Amino acid sequence: MRRLRYFLDAIKFEHTVFALPFAYVAVVLAASGRPGWRVVIWVTLAMVGGRTLAMSVNRLVDRAIDARNPRTAARHLPRGLLAPWEMGALAAAGGLLLLVSAWQLNPLCLKLAPLAVLFLVGYHYTKYFTWTSHWILGFTDGIAATGGWIAVRESFDLPAFLLWFTVTVWIAGFDLLYACQDVEFDRAERLHSFPARFGIAAALAAARVCHVLTVLALAALPWALPLGWGYWAGVVLVAALLIYEHSLVSPTDLSRLDVAFFNVNGYIAVIVFVAALAGLWT
Repeated sequence: MRRLRYFLDAIKFEHTVFALPFAYVAVVLAASGRPGWRVVIWVTLAMVGGRTLAMSVNRLVDRAIDARNPRTAARHLPRGLLAPWEMGALAAAGGLLLLVSAWQLNPLCLKLAPLAVLFLVGYHYTKYFTWTSHWILGFTDGIAATGGWIAVRESFDLPAFLLWFTVTVWIAGFDLLYACQDVEFDRAERLHSFPARFGIAAALAAARVCHVLTVLALAALPWALPLGWGYWAGVVLVAALLIYEHSLVSPTDLSRLDVAFFNVNGYIAVIVFVAALAGLWT
């Protein structure tokens, strides 16, 4: 059990709450509120597999810089609690689960699964050469929403792209906030993050722009799908939470960054899912 706990903690399994609800949003909307249990189960397994693959690769790729960063030096690979081969095996298992799940869903999911794997593995390297890595991370996480839609409809449609864009800018926005705590380390290690390149104030401003776009994208969704007042109530609540999130941090005070990053965004993902359900029934 201790080994299992190490694995789950290493890949931050609890952070699945960020992307998984958007996959469910897409599934529910694509199925007009009545997705079959088979689709729900295989989408869930695909998300678990993709998350496991991505985070395992992240820990492998970053193990050297994690060991040098005081904030991450206590992670499992730097401390020797897990071996690199174990994380590699976990990544392979996650990738296999993703591919099998895509195969069980439909032919288009299976055809697109290798592209998803490419992004899930490749985005970890982007911070070594571009400050746009935050948006690439968001784009990669947005695959979850599009994948949920394709799992039901087996097609690309406007709502799928709107959800993809929503997740892209939402994730990019709070990843910009998260990266502010590593500015000095990133500069010393020559890692490419937006805050390291342009400064914390510019990063916070860029995050605000991203989250304004998030709300606008959520507000655009009812133009592509019939959603009632329950959905709009959720959009208003998300907007309020994003305003609150940004009120917690400033260029001179990042002490409440964890609350802004983990707590608020976890609530937002769940609220969007509940709002989508409510919008179909109101």
